[in-house]
Amino acid sequence: MQQKAQKRILITGAAGFLGSHLCDRFIHENYQVIAMDNLITGNIENIEHLFHRANFEFHHHDVSKFVHVPGELDYILHFASPASPIDYLRIPIQTLKVGSLGTHNLLGLAKEKQARILVASTSEVYGDPTVSPQSEEYWGNVNPVGPRGVYDEAKRFQEAMTMAYHNFHGLDTRIVRIFNTFGPRMRLEDGRALPTFIAQALRNEDLTVFGSGKQTRSFCYVSDQIEGIYRLLHTDYHEPLNIGNPEELSVKEVAEEIIALTESKSKIIYEALPVDDPQQRRPDITKAKRILGWEPQVSRKEGLIQTIAYYKQKLKDQVKQQINI
Repeated sequence: MQQKAQKRILITGAAGFLGSHLCDRFIHENYQVIAMDNLITGNIENIEHLFHRANFEFHHHDVSKFVHVPGELDYILHFASPASPIDYLRIPIQTLKVGSLGTHNLLGLAKEKQARILVASTSEVYGDPTVSPQSEEYWGNVNPVGPRGVYDEAKRFQEAMTMAYHNFHGLDTRIVRIFNTFGPRMRLEDGRALPTFIAQALRNEDLTVFGSGKQTRSFCYVSDQIEGIYRLLHTDYHEPLNIGNPEELSVKEVAEEIIALTESKSKIIYEALPVDDPQQRRPDITKAKRILGWEPQVSRKEGLIQTIAYYKQKLKDQVKQQINI
């Protein structure tokens, strides 16, 4: 009896936070994983533990340029993009290019290979929402020419291009709208609230809250997010789908929780709110529950404990490296 061939999957943005966890998941599921990243914001350390695996290969490449992968492909996960405000404000044009040219290149590759493609969109397509929670039917409230527009509009274009390929070419597509996710492998200097707060608390520095701190966020632990993405890829649902944790709390409450969990001496200080910073962020996951049978399993506190332990080790490693220099 002939052995069934391994499924082959291309994961772009593979050295990033979510991309690296997706590599782990698909290696675990015995896929042949082709990882691709230009390392502009990704970190090769996130995936170097996979380099010895026979079913893993890495390509250092910018998907905004022509993408070629020899042989058959069953799936493509397009996760290449800066995702932190610090990054997309620093490299705005590259952010727009990976959402537009990169998406176009990968949709073309999926068409050529007759592969199913899942693109990583974001809750940022909802902008500063006027409704809460945000369902997939909400069209958003985005400032296209504001500083955050380079990321928001790149992702909105990505969704439009993906649906165009689905409707015009009959391409097998999936769109996941990812809400705030956290966990190990997020960079300490990522710039988003959780890693920033944790790094500040572990160093006993004041935690910087922007605005009044009353603006809300909803945080999903990385293992839950990866499970949702995995399930979406393997369904036949092609419309955008929210994956996130609907438990909502204020940024100030998050800061206070992290100070308590780290037993830090830090205090909270307040600075001016950045332009177009969303006041609310909470997913409606009704469709994810119904279509995927998915909902978060890891509590925020449990996830924070694991994430804080990861960052403690990273800070210790940084100190060791400085001593050895």
